Order: sequence, then C-alpha cells, then structure tokens
Amino acid sequence: MQLSIIILNYNVCYFLKTCVISVQQAIAQLDAEIIVVDNNSSDDSCKMMKTDFPHIQLIINTHNEGFPKGNNIGVNEAKGDYICILNPDTIVAEDTFVKILNFINNHPQKSKIGIVGCKLIDGAGYFLPESKRGIPTPWVSFTKITGLYKFFTKSSFFNRYYAQHINENETAEVAILVGAFMILKRNLYNQLGGFDENCFMYADDIDLSYMSLKKGFVNYYFHQTTVIHYKGESTIKDQQYMQRFQNAMHFFYKKHFKISPVFTLFMKTGIILFSITKMFSKKLLTNAKPENYLLLSANESLKVVLEKKLQKNISYHNFENGKSVLSQSISVNKKVEVILDLNYISFKEAISFFEHNKNKNVSFKLLPPKSNYIIGSNSSNDRGQIIVL
Repeated sequence: MQLSIIILNYNVCYFLKTCVISVQQAIAQLDAEIIVVDNNSSDDSCKMMKTDFPHIQLIINTHNEGFPKGNNIGVNEAKGDYICILNPDTIVAEDTFVKILNFINNHPQKSKIGIVGCKLIDGAGYFLPESKRGIPTPWVSFTKITGLYKFFTKSSFFNRYYAQHINENETAEVAILVGAFMILKRNLYNQLGGFDENCFMYADDIDLSYMSLKKGFVNYYFHQTTVIHYKGESTIKDQQYMQRFQNAMHFFYKKHFKISPVFTLFMKTGIILFSITKMFSKKLLTNAKPENYLLLSANESLKVVLEKKLQKNISYHNFENGKSVLSQSISVNKKVEVILDLNYISFKEAISFFEHNKNKNVSFKLLPPKSNYIIGSNSSNDRGQIIVL
C-alpha cells in the first residue's frame, strides 16, 4: 500500500466529514487507506463516520489521549509505505497526495527526504506562516512571542521562526513543519519514535521535525499544492495560549538542549510584553455580517433553499460569471459571502478560488458534495461556522 492518512478527531464532526470527503477524492488513483482516530468526542463524529463512511477504519478512544498518542495509535494500524498526519479541520485538493508522492519519488536524493509539508491557507484564503518554520532557539522563540518577526520580515536576525527567507510559493528545505499536514515514510515515523507522548501541545510537530533533522534527513516545504486549514479557536492568542507556548518550548529545550537563564528570561519577557500589548490594544471588529451573498452553483434550486435558511437574498451565478460579480462587489467595498457548491466545482478549484479572491471584505462557505450543510471560517482565529440546510 502506498499511503495511509491518519486523521485524529475531537468534536469537529462536520469538519471531519468534509475532510474525509476531500481525502477520498484525493486518493481515488492511489493504493491508500484512511484511518480516523476519535479522541472520545461528545458530538456525533463517531455516529457520522459509522453511517456515512462504514468502510473507513475508525478507532474510538474511550478518553482523550491527546494529539501525540492519538496519532501514534493510528500509525500503529497503518499499512502504507508513507503516512500522512492530517488534521480533521483541513481540506485537500484532488491531486495533493499524488503531487507530493511524485515529488518525493522523483527527488534525486529520495533516501534523504524526511518530512514533507505543503502550503496551508486559512478559511479566508490567507497563507498560514506555520507551513514552514525554523528551529525555535530561545532568540527565535522570543521574536515569535513578541511579534518582532512581523516588523522585520527581511531580516534573517528576526524572521527565522516562520522561515520568512523562503517565499510561500517556493519549494525548499525547511527545519520545522506543522502537524496539521505531514507526509513521511512510515518506517521513519517509527524510527523517530512517533510523536512524543510527554508533550502537552504545540511542540509535538516541532519535536518530530527536529528529530528527523538529527537523524540526518532533510525536511521539505512543498508549495505546489495547497490545503485549507480551518484553525479555529485553538489559535486565539490569549494568556493561556502564551503560557502553553512557553510550556511547549520548555519541553523542546529540556529534551534537545538544556534550559538556560537566557531561555527563561526571553520567555518571561516575551509574555510580559505580549500582555502589555494586549492590555492597550483594541480588538478590531471582524465579525461584520455580509451585505451580499453570492452562490456559485449549477443548481438554481439551491438558491431557494439557502434564501429560506439564511433569510437573505442570494445572487445566483455560474462559476465564471460569479467571479466577475465578486470582483465588482469588492470594488465597491461591500461585505460579500461566497457560497461554493462543490457538486459543481472540485475541491482544487475551490481552494484556488479562495487564494485568488482573498480580501478583507470577502468570506467563503462550502457546500460539500452530496451534503446538506455549508461550512466555513472567516479567519484563522475564527472557530468556524456550520449551517445545516
């Protein structure tokens, strides 16, 4: 078997369903399997999987095992030569896996390739910088926690956390990849010991990536396929997030280096500066409701269903005409929500549409194939929205 996709789920039933639908289409030409591990969800995730995808292997944990252990359980059941660690709140293109496997198999130093990641965007179409990262030394972590990397994007002294010397549209060697999407040899995963189950959160992917480097392998950021990652509330930058970030870095340094006074000083100073910034900054209002709704579909009767559910007038268009109307709406600075019917266009086309039409005045929702709900997220800090039709 070529590939095993491991999806660890916790209470994101509709995002999981959308993810699995996209993965099924992406492995249609591959000898591959999907393994869903559920970490004791309290929603209908397991019921949905048994009803809608009875042929897919489902592992149900009786309590929340955490990200590292949950994925390790899934990999232990995998049969593929390669594995993909995939978040349930992602959407892949139809050719995502084919492209990455071709990249690996045709690489002149195939035996040296460690972990491969790809280009990730959020639900609004914006690039997610964690798609490629550098080794988080104390100084590099300090530039991240204080936000200094945002102001000196061209300086190698400040921009290493998100490997900003590498363009998002450039395939290149990187040190650290994100656990939302990772592809690597199953044998390598086992050789590295899998995800370290002593890690609480945020550093498990950093640790696995670094372990790959220490074993002499080269990790790659591959830009020629794009995956949507609906990040949700896990990325909200509050005090708890900063404390968990500090704990994650503490775990990483304790395992691979040693905790020093410099590390402690940088982390504590960074959290203080972060808190002060939050105290005096005003949150921008980003939840303004759309003024216009645009449906791109080949099914005009869907317009009636959506108007009844949303209690809004909806403009119905085909894909090409809809792009023109959207462009006009943006030019007059109106809030527009675009609903893409994936019974009409592919996941790849929808992802490309997100990327090419990203704008602060535009939000996106998807109607997955043969489904009765629309789903989306307006930013990487937005938990997401599901509307059942």
